[in-house]
Amino acid sequence: MERLEAGEGEKVELTDVLLLGDGDQVTPGSPTVPSAKVTAEVISHGRGPKVTVFKYKAKTRQRTKTGHRQPYTRLAIKEITTGEKAAAPAKRARRKASAEPKEEKTEGE
Repeated sequence: MERLEAGEGEKVELTDVLLLGDGDQVTPGSPTVPSAKVTAEVISHGRGPKVTVFKYKAKTRQRTKTGHRQPYTRLAIKEITTGEKAAAPAKRARRKASAEPKEEKTEGE
């Protein structure tokens, strides 16, 4: 996750939950799931791999080379609480493709 201002070993509570899944039951948020929280513990802080950005404009001798390393925070999820359970959306029935090809009818039958 993007770097958080929390020390290693601290507990963090995330309240912007976009989607909850429990087996076959999935609860999407619109835009977030109400009263859902995720409790996590900060494991470490670090920086991602280096990304090289090279910009070049032809015929003008314009070249720019820069690099970037994205800071991140590694979390361990401890608990997911949902408060009151939101109803799962109704599932749409899917048509199953039959294994046998359909027979075509001819006019003579």
